[in-house]
Amino acid sequence: MSPVPTSAAGFEVTVPAPPEPFDPVVEVLPAGSRLYRTFSTAPGRHVTTFNPGFGGPQRFSFFRNPPVPVLYAAQSEVAAVCESLLHDVPLTGGRLLPEDYERSVAGALETVHELRLAAFHSLGLRRLGVDAPQLTASPARTYRETVRWGAAAHAAGLDGAVWMSARCNTDRAYILFGDRVPSGDLRVVTDYGRVFAIGPDRDWLVDLCAFVNVDMLTRTP
Repeated sequence: MSPVPTSAAGFEVTVPAPPEPFDPVVEVLPAGSRLYRTFSTAPGRHVTTFNPGFGGPQRFSFFRNPPVPVLYAAQSEVAAVCESLLHDVPLTGGRLLPEDYERSVAGALETVHELRLAAFHSLGLRRLGVDAPQLTASPARTYRETVRWGAAAHAAGLDGAVWMSARCNTDRAYILFGDRVPSGDLRVVTDYGRVFAIGPDRDWLVDLCAFVNVDMLTRTP
């Protein structure tokens, strides 16, 4: 029998099914909004590239067959790093290995048109009868259940969803659906970028990791 999923605080997590009918608070992300994300330097990848379905389940993806492409982003560069490079590092501290960051970069994008998103935060959670530990701050073992909420937001005709980052809870995190938000509706921001493998950008990441009790290694032990 598989273990019961628990939160970071150690209590049992039960992820409910989305309510029917699904009637979320809709948050409008205005045109010209700037979002940040980290992504791989693999060929063909850039800041506005949607994931077509590679990898295992994520919090609100993947759903349908073939999968709906998705793009995850954040309100700030710190939140983008916390939701990606530091996502699986324990909150009590840990290590970030070279293979975890040397092939990753950060970039920014701007929305060309306004987007309509399911609000999975604040009173939006209460409206749907769920709270953050059950949905937006639950452990990875619950992703097969939380993905149903992404599917529900998509079925409601929305462009994506927004929630408060569990690892940087002053800032919003986002998922955008690729069949609703074409890459051409997202503009690359050319005045921002970080390459974590070298120079000042690596120093910036070292400082951020130190601040949250993470040892960022420059050599694999």
